Amino acid sequence: MNIFDLLIIQPVFNLLMLIYSIVPGGDFGVTIIIFTLIMRFAMYPLVKKQLHQTKMMRKLQPELKKIKKNAKGNKQLEAMQMMDLYKRHGVSPFRSIGILLLQLPIFIGLYYAVQILALRRDQIGQYIYGFLENIGPIAQLIQDPDQFNHKMLGFIDLTKHAISNNGVEITLLILAVLSAVTQYIMSKQISPVSTKNTKTMRQIMAEASEGKQADQTEMNEIMTKNMMKFMPVMMFIIMINLPGAIAFYYMVSNLIAVVQQHYLLKQDETELEEIAEEPSPKKQAEVRADKAKEARVTRIVAKDSKKKGKK
Repeated sequence: MNIFDLLIIQPVFNLLMLIYSIVPGGDFGVTIIIFTLIMRFAMYPLVKKQLHQTKMMRKLQPELKKIKKNAKGNKQLEAMQMMDLYKRHGVSPFRSIGILLLQLPIFIGLYYAVQILALRRDQIGQYIYGFLENIGPIAQLIQDPDQFNHKMLGFIDLTKHAISNNGVEITLLILAVLSAVTQYIMSKQISPVSTKNTKTMRQIMAEASEGKQADQTEMNEIMTKNMMKFMPVMMFIIMINLPGAIAFYYMVSNLIAVVQQHYLLKQDETELEEIAEEPSPKKQAEVRADKAKEARVTRIVAKDSKKKGKK
């Protein structure tokens, strides 16, 4: 067994088999759901940091536009001021890549695990960890691999493809569509760009041809929005060419992510509102100055009143 099998395939495969062994009836769909829940909550700390970054990036959009305007085409000055802004607010624009990098080996491991369960069940014993071999359902699978229940709810075969030489599997096609839809919802939920910009890339290019300098911020927003629309289409094409278990995992993972993101973004929003309501040092100084002025006026009035009383 090579290093790829040891580090990527085996851990995912054995976790799947362990969950499968404790699921009543050995429903593969329920196994995938539990597996996905474990993966998403294991990544919760990283997800929380990523979403806090997303919220801060949204908050900084007006400041970024000001920097762009004040730089007046000086890209070096613009880059320096942007990095300084990110540093002051503890923002790392590249931190979100961490979740993608962490998801990738899980996705690959799951793909190969499903391939083993679908096409190479006689190799189950080769991939199972020694301390799991004596668990009843797993021991039975090693002895008779054809006992594996590869269906969800008793009729959806998660080892098949949505579109194959045998025709179209409607249920798996629906799973692929739902994977794409949930991908779009998840991406839109965490998008740091404003939705108020209604310009298209064609309009910006037309303005540029007339001599007007293109606004890089606007172009970035348009590209991000286009990617939000393109990614679900790409994921749909990918999912119809993979086993149904992958599309089901991806859909469930996206649904859990949407719930997590809603909760964490709402939590961040409350925290940011509380911070916004706190007086800034400048405002605090102004308040103290106003209070001191009021106190001085009060003392003068009281002193004048006292003199008049003596007269």
